[in-house]
Amino acid sequence: MNTEFTDSLKKIRDTLVPPIHPAGWPFIIGFAFVTILLSLVWDGFGVIGLVVTIWCFYFFRNPKRVTPAREGLIISPACGHISSIVPDVTLPAELDMAANKNPDYTRVSIFLNVFDVHVNRFPIAGKILQKAYQAGAFVNAAFDKASEENERAAILFESEYKGNKYEMAVVQIAGWVARRIICNAENDQLYLTGEEFGIIRFGSRVDVYLPKGVYPMVCIGQKMIEGETVLADLTSKEKAREGVTR
Repeated sequence: MNTEFTDSLKKIRDTLVPPIHPAGWPFIIGFAFVTILLSLVWDGFGVIGLVVTIWCFYFFRNPKRVTPAREGLIISPACGHISSIVPDVTLPAELDMAANKNPDYTRVSIFLNVFDVHVNRFPIAGKILQKAYQAGAFVNAAFDKASEENERAAILFESEYKGNKYEMAVVQIAGWVARRIICNAENDQLYLTGEEFGIIRFGSRVDVYLPKGVYPMVCIGQKMIEGETVLADLTSKEKAREGVTR
């Protein structure tokens, strides 16, 4: 078979039927089994169950991403919309190993609705300094207070670029629907930009803490693609951007 034709078929397959994150299979199989049982009771129940099963399959999709390869770029760790950009904040209190405890960071928050990809990817190559889990509430993840009040898993990491070391953090935050954060990062582990490190189930938020002097290259309301959209650039001297909705 023609190689070019085969590649085209693979692209179509990956678009229509993307890979599924392993954490999703128990839910997909469970919903499918319940759907079969419901259809034995009434066909209408079976249709409803089928719709839910298809949605569950869609929710746990894990499509391949093309991550920009240039060093110094900070890439979005999550798929969703920028819900807030807050300058002059400190890192989460649970990250007690942080060398800098001053309000020198800019927090960029990405809100994920139930239709976004929920697999999380590392924003820039670096070494994990600390992983911390914090129990909390489950208020709407779109609210700013979710960064401090909600259940979350915070990762403190260090990235080196041209001899300079940058301490940053990425935080997975559960929302009012989400009840499970999966974070596979471990202390002293090395990650590449765009590499998977976890998933949050059913609606949530991810915060990125940019170090002093590094300004976000995105605007509130902008759509993010995990592992692809450039969030910031360690080499850029451009101030924070402003967006216009058209």
